[in-house]
Amino acid sequence: MKFKILLLTLSLFTISLVSFAKPVVDSVGVKDNDGKKMILFKVKAKDTYYSIGRRYNVKPEVLMKFNGSKKAILTIGAIIKVPTDIPYKKSAKEKEIAKKETTKEKKARLAEEASAEKKRKQKEEATAETEVTTQPSAPERVVAAPVQPVQQPVQDNLPPTQYKVSAGETLYSISKRFNSNVDAITKLNNLSSTTLIPGQILLVPAGVASTPPSPVAQPVVSVENHTIQNDSPAVGAINKDSANTAEHHLNANKYGLYEKNEKGVATWIEDASLDQNKKFVLHRTAPIGTVIKITNPMTNRTTFAKVVGTFTDSEATKDVIIVMTKNVADSLGALDKRFRVDISYGSPNE
Repeated sequence: MKFKILLLTLSLFTISLVSFAKPVVDSVGVKDNDGKKMILFKVKAKDTYYSIGRRYNVKPEVLMKFNGSKKAILTIGAIIKVPTDIPYKKSAKEKEIAKKETTKEKKARLAEEASAEKKRKQKEEATAETEVTTQPSAPERVVAAPVQPVQQPVQDNLPPTQYKVSAGETLYSISKRFNSNVDAITKLNNLSSTTLIPGQILLVPAGVASTPPSPVAQPVVSVENHTIQNDSPAVGAINKDSANTAEHHLNANKYGLYEKNEKGVATWIEDASLDQNKKFVLHRTAPIGTVIKITNPMTNRTTFAKVVGTFTDSEATKDVIIVMTKNVADSLGALDKRFRVDISYGSPNE
């Protein structure tokens, strides 16, 4: 009888514990740890890693490693992170916050991509605007339509003269040489400064020159079978066939020079005796020192080059009207060894 009473008492006590016992309450709260529940536990007096691990069924060494602790001593009030394998379920509020954050991140990403695309387009536009050709186009010489020189007498109704600047020359010295003035040369060539570069082509207003410019003597060099003279123009007839034609202007300028225009095939050569970094050409009849204007009709590029000698016919120069250095060909945008050109220059003979 006593045993039954004792057994009944124990059963009632157990039922009371189950009914009134509260589940383990996390001391601070929980967080999401890669989809798993992580408990934040606030240390109280007499708490140890062992007691906390036993409370949540986690090994003490795992707790220490997870919290980056090398000592087993705990400080009262410290927050210990307890990892578990229990799936973390977000509340409705947390889900709403996560959704808003995802939307913000997406908007921020799209805004960043749009900003990067805008900067890229601005950079391309700036590059396109500032890009210039390595070879500036030289001013063209007008013969058929005379240009009225600036600040010159009306009776000098003559076209301007092309002049190639030599080292050490200034606008003042050139103006005195052609009986002109600095302002007239500056305005005619649209110069923004008075600094001149050797080899630069200027248009000088017509005037009574005290000493007409003379060609600069060139040394005698040999290029394969092309001989470059230094004292007189080479004598040779232009091959006037269907591929090469010449047009002559019958009106000479004040220095007795006639403008000649030719169309035909050009070729370039590479030879150690010619400076490939300079614009030199060989021509059959043009005097040494003559500056020839050369245009490539395929690329519409124009450049100026100086005659340094003549050439004779060979397999490489057959049916060509002019031979040039690689620098000249590159300035004209030549793609082949032989290509068509239009040339014009001043000559003392019709």
